[in-house]
Amino acid sequence: MALPALYLSPHPHNFQNAKVLVTLEYGRSKVKVVEIRGPAAGDTQSQLTLSRLPAVETESKRCIHGATAVAQYLAPDRMRGSSRKDAALVQQWLNFADSEVIQPACAWVFPVLGLLKHNKKAVERAQLDLKKVLCFLDGHLKLRTYLVGEGVTLADIAVSCSLLLPYKHVFEPDFRKPFINVNRWFLTCVNQPEFIRALGEVKLCEKIVPGTAEKCAGQQLEQNALSPEPVPLAEEPVKKTPAQLKKEAMKREKMEKFLQKQDKLKEQQQKQPEKKAKAEKKEKKDLGVITYDTATPPGEKKDVTCPMPDSYSPQYVEAAWYPWWEKQGFFKPEYKQNISEPNPKGMFMICIPPPNVTGSLHLGHALTNAIQDSLTRWHRMRGETTLWNPGCDHAGIATQVVVEKRLWRQSRKTRHDLGRHSFIEEVWKWKNEKGDRIYHQLRKLGSSLDWDRACFTMDAKLSNAVEEAFVRLHDEGVIYRSTRLVNWSCTLNSAISDIEVDKKELTGRTLLPVPNYKDKVEFGVLISFAYKIDGSDEEVVVATTRIETMLGDTAVAVHPQDPRYQNLKGKFVVHPFCDRKMAIVFDDFVDMSFGTGAVKITPAHDPNDYEVGLRHGLEFINIMDDNGYLINVPEPFLGMKRFDARKEVLEALMQKGLFKEVKDNPMVVPVCSRSKDIVEPLLKPQWYVRCSEMARSAADVVRNGDLKIIPEIHLKTWFHWMDNIRDWCISRQLWWGHRIPAYFVTVNDPAVPAGEDADGNYWVSGQTEEIARQKAAKKFNVSPDQISLRQDEDVLDTWFSSGLFPFSIFGWPNETEDLKAFYPGTLLETGHDILFFWVARMVMLGLKLTGKLPFKEVYLHAIVRDAHGRKMSKSLGNVIDPLDVIFGITLEGLHAQLLDSNLDPVEIERAKAGQKSDYPVGIPECGTDALRFALCAYTSQGRDINLDVNRILGYRHFCNKLWNATKFAIRGLGAHFKPEDPVQDLSRGSLIDRWVMSRLSHAVELCNCGFKQYDFPGITTAVYNFWLYELCDVYLECLKPVFAGTDENAACVARNVLYTCLDVALRLLSPFMPFVTEELYQRLPRRSNQDPPSITVTPYPECEEYSWRDEELDRNVEFVMSIVRAIRSLRADYNLTKTKADCYLTCSDESTAALVSLFSSYIQTLSSSKSVTALVHEECPAGCALAIASDRCTVHLMLKGLIDAEKEVTKLRSKQGDVQKQITKLREKISKSDYRTKVPQKIQEMDAEKLKQIETELQKVEAGIENFEKMI
Repeated sequence: MALPALYLSPHPHNFQNAKVLVTLEYGRSKVKVVEIRGPAAGDTQSQLTLSRLPAVETESKRCIHGATAVAQYLAPDRMRGSSRKDAALVQQWLNFADSEVIQPACAWVFPVLGLLKHNKKAVERAQLDLKKVLCFLDGHLKLRTYLVGEGVTLADIAVSCSLLLPYKHVFEPDFRKPFINVNRWFLTCVNQPEFIRALGEVKLCEKIVPGTAEKCAGQQLEQNALSPEPVPLAEEPVKKTPAQLKKEAMKREKMEKFLQKQDKLKEQQQKQPEKKAKAEKKEKKDLGVITYDTATPPGEKKDVTCPMPDSYSPQYVEAAWYPWWEKQGFFKPEYKQNISEPNPKGMFMICIPPPNVTGSLHLGHALTNAIQDSLTRWHRMRGETTLWNPGCDHAGIATQVVVEKRLWRQSRKTRHDLGRHSFIEEVWKWKNEKGDRIYHQLRKLGSSLDWDRACFTMDAKLSNAVEEAFVRLHDEGVIYRSTRLVNWSCTLNSAISDIEVDKKELTGRTLLPVPNYKDKVEFGVLISFAYKIDGSDEEVVVATTRIETMLGDTAVAVHPQDPRYQNLKGKFVVHPFCDRKMAIVFDDFVDMSFGTGAVKITPAHDPNDYEVGLRHGLEFINIMDDNGYLINVPEPFLGMKRFDARKEVLEALMQKGLFKEVKDNPMVVPVCSRSKDIVEPLLKPQWYVRCSEMARSAADVVRNGDLKIIPEIHLKTWFHWMDNIRDWCISRQLWWGHRIPAYFVTVNDPAVPAGEDADGNYWVSGQTEEIARQKAAKKFNVSPDQISLRQDEDVLDTWFSSGLFPFSIFGWPNETEDLKAFYPGTLLETGHDILFFWVARMVMLGLKLTGKLPFKEVYLHAIVRDAHGRKMSKSLGNVIDPLDVIFGITLEGLHAQLLDSNLDPVEIERAKAGQKSDYPVGIPECGTDALRFALCAYTSQGRDINLDVNRILGYRHFCNKLWNATKFAIRGLGAHFKPEDPVQDLSRGSLIDRWVMSRLSHAVELCNCGFKQYDFPGITTAVYNFWLYELCDVYLECLKPVFAGTDENAACVARNVLYTCLDVALRLLSPFMPFVTEELYQRLPRRSNQDPPSITVTPYPECEEYSWRDEELDRNVEFVMSIVRAIRSLRADYNLTKTKADCYLTCSDESTAALVSLFSSYIQTLSSSKSVTALVHEECPAGCALAIASDRCTVHLMLKGLIDAEKEVTKLRSKQGDVQKQITKLREKISKSDYRTKVPQKIQEMDAEKLKQIETELQKVEAGIENFEKMI
């Protein structure tokens, strides 16, 4: 079947093409793209005219026209919306782009590009319209990364492509500056890989330059045309159908009405200048910086007797609390506890995943700490003996690389110039300078760690544990020495772990930079060459992506069942450069269908070939030294650098006539994440941990439920690693780290033969050299003075010491009080990316060395990526210091940080560009509480979190809401308020008192359940909703008339209810927002002098204590709120901002009317109504606007005398005509004879849904006209 054909106008950046091209990249549909230039350009391929482009001709020869329809056809299902609701929203945004955005965008941009004659009035109108569009989008995107859902959809493609030309040509920096959220969203979209592939790099307008743009085919518009559809070229004969002429007439009529409406709006604005002043006044409500200036010695309690500032300011709120918490010992498990005695409420112990000492924390660490601290604070508030143990990892390779770079930059010296001892002193010096920054960041994040127990993996206590573990495991034979292939970095001169190898995917020939090479090196090609059969003219053709490794070939392999090579059994091929005879071996691993079915075998330089070499007893020839220079090879290749030899070997094969071909080959290139060098598999004698038995135990404890992994989606990964585990190489050729406590033995006795380095029998281990000497003497049955020892120069893999962390921090192997009290721990919380590298090794080593699991549960959180879904990387400029989000930072400040990094100049420039794209105006001050809350609220997004820093700002506004609500409440409570005991009897309370206590009880239940299930979004949503939508939006509003009234009993009950709500809701929120909750809690009056001194150690609300849930009352108030929302909607529709109107509620039955009457005073207060009257059989007075609140109640808002009815009828008549035209147009489309057969089913469904929506809208308009006519 033929591929679908996509017809486009010839210019690749035509704004009508953009939407389709970007969608095509997301769908990656197989289509044939055809450019239509029109008959004048000699294009006779198609009957299509440029005015109907873009278009798609499907496999069944159906034709779909128009950018939106084509995009919907090409888009994958996920782009149209993940649910019916999302699909409807996407469709609304598509309509919004076509009807609201493209029109003014063209009207402003085309005159600038010289595609349309300049009309000052039209441009001004377009500017005004685009400002309204951007304002609307900015509000919508305030707490959203994308328009619909959590990923790019057709909605984002349509709207961003509609704004593409304005952003490129007319949106100057000053114009776009106010629209921070839109700018962030637009840049997020156009920086997606799919957008870049379709549109190239999008550069934002810096200054409007008239007439500089290239004229796009299909964009030469007539003077008065503002249609988003491209106009055919002048030479192209156009015969317009009656339908086209009718459509154009409708557009002209619509445009005239639109322009008239804009003129009237402009006149009204000119007549009402005072409104502008009020709008400007609102800007003063932006949150400013307020500082705490009262002199408070570190560790002393903050002064909370001074008046509360007018608004929330993180710098004010977060000052002074942390040193006081720390000095008071709130974070220590010994606080009002005896750790040697069991606590009936339980024990909670968690150790921090020790961050690398190499620099500073990023937002990934901030997520880890936000989750762990919220859990720690919750358990502490529940009265459990609680310990969160801090620590830092020495990070062997990472730290050594950083210090080596610094050493070279400062003194042009290498570590070898200094020597091992002096270099290690330099590392310790650097650690003492920089290491405290991490602990400073953790304190600023509010982390409630027991700092007296802070550990560093190179401390004596932990180093002793590492030596003890190695010696025990070596003595048992679990650790052994062997010569095997390792991941080798020639730049680092060290083996590296799998986690330090980045897999770079190539689609074909690619030139990559390699350290210590002037020119880039070619990868992604497959080179075929021939080996001659020994003793004949026959040849075998093999292929390789690493041609230089053929110098180490020792065999050619074919499949045993391959009929092409059966005649070669027992034969050999001859190496062309050294006359080495190489066996032809038959092995099942060969893929007969790949290439020629013959494979060159290099056992010393390829993992698969290594296994083949072992199976067939082949020679292992190492052709590369530690620096990547060739050894054990013939002249002229001897001593060459590996990638220089790549070119020379290829040239030599050509000269011998053995070269066959070179072609593109998709492949994965292993790159060292530390040095960016290409990783080489090299044979090295190393120390290994035998893992099979330990892995079986680690798998069993999960299978039988002793260890729980949450969420369960990670179980598959766990069992895959444990059931297919390989032995673990723990040697690293570094100087910084735990030097391996193993010693090579030389026996000064002629009776004992000399040993080799690779022979494990000649190695002994010991905590000290003397212990090792005694072991060696006993092993070889000689006296100790006949033993000479040489300690291994290598250090242990950092993950080995990290694997001991849960018990080494407590002094293992010594039986310390802490080890007895806190091991095993309760929980291990970390990112899922190190499930194997750290979590599995802790479990294996814990079971092996202590006989106990190191923890009972493992909770794995998502990995933080940037707003574009990219991994955090310093070279991309998207690694953000949490302190920069807490305090805010300018773009220049972000750039300055790069200069203090170890990035090279090219990487710095790339990072600067990334920062400028993501943070054009820097990062606003958000505060610690907002950052922590946002990170925990984000954890619902599965395996990855695409974190948009700008969204965190929304939670700072939430903090301001808390601040203002508490400030209002404290005023309402009064200076002499003394809270009673917790409210037990609510019978004296009003309906709204009982309702808010019911909602508070529900919030308590949701929060406790959420903590138990690690459902952090569930907890944050519950507490957010209670504070914002129930306490602030409803209860506080209902209290205003109570506090202003004369019923003192009602006011007294309300004050106690309000106090309870504040007290409990602050405690619910405290684990996530410790600073603002402490500040507000300290300002509330106390029930007794025996109350805890800090919210940090105040009991967390429990369901048993707060059991006032009344589900029937909840349902009734929800029904009442639906009425309130309907009234508010009507008031907004008719701009009744300050005017109060009478409200009549038509109820379906007497019981509903009774319910409405019961809540009428609350409805009146919350909806700002003049009066509220419930009706059942009675008619509503004439002159009301109508809205349906539910199937049980209809709202009638009296408008007569409040608005100009004739004007409203005129407006609605105009709207009625527009809606009727839309219905007619859509019905005509649907009624066409070929509609059911040619239009895709999904588009038919969308059309049906759209028609239903428009018909409903028409019914509302007609009902409105009828109502208003009654008022005239």
